[in-house]
Amino acid sequence: MSNNDSFIDEVTEEVRRDRLFALMRKYGWIGILIVVLIVGGAAFNEWRKARATSEAQAFGDAVMAAMQSDDSASALAAVPAEGDQRAVLDLLGSAAALEADDRDAALAKLAEIAADPALPASYRQLAQLKSVLIAGASMPAADRDAILATLSAPGAPYRALALEQQALALVEAGETEAAIAALRALLEEPDLTAGLQARVTQLIVALGGETEAG
Repeated sequence: MSNNDSFIDEVTEEVRRDRLFALMRKYGWIGILIVVLIVGGAAFNEWRKARATSEAQAFGDAVMAAMQSDDSASALAAVPAEGDQRAVLDLLGSAAALEADDRDAALAKLAEIAADPALPASYRQLAQLKSVLIAGASMPAADRDAILATLSAPGAPYRALALEQQALALVEAGETEAAIAALRALLEEPDLTAGLQARVTQLIVALGGETEAG
């Protein structure tokens, strides 16, 4: 009986192998295709990363060359870019225009960025903040206050800087006590940088107020 059992087991194993080989011949291409797709996908991702790195380096080189030219504003405008890169160029272009004493051109570039809904909010809000700084007293107070109210909202990326500008607006309006109170509140902001903290502290003292440390 043991020999018969052994023979049956061998036959059964052979049948299983035949079925396995038949399945492999019939569906083996699926496994090969999956392997090819995995390998091909990994290779494509590496190529895409390498291409993105190369393009970023080329963009950076072009920007550096433009910034070093005699007419950096025009050179920056000529650098091919789109999307976020175009926003970066326009921000740099506004700074270059300002250095060339062309405030209107600087504000125009910033207005384009601020009005472009396709750009991330951080770019648009930075453009708005720079517009407030550049325009200064020439910007209507109502427009300035509306912009700063948006930029100083909780969670906004430039909240602390916007709060500083709101306090400065109070100083310009002669509301010294309100300005000191706003500046003291600004010192409690969690994202306050060391440089901004120093400016705020100095301004409080200059206005005749005292910080908590004082």
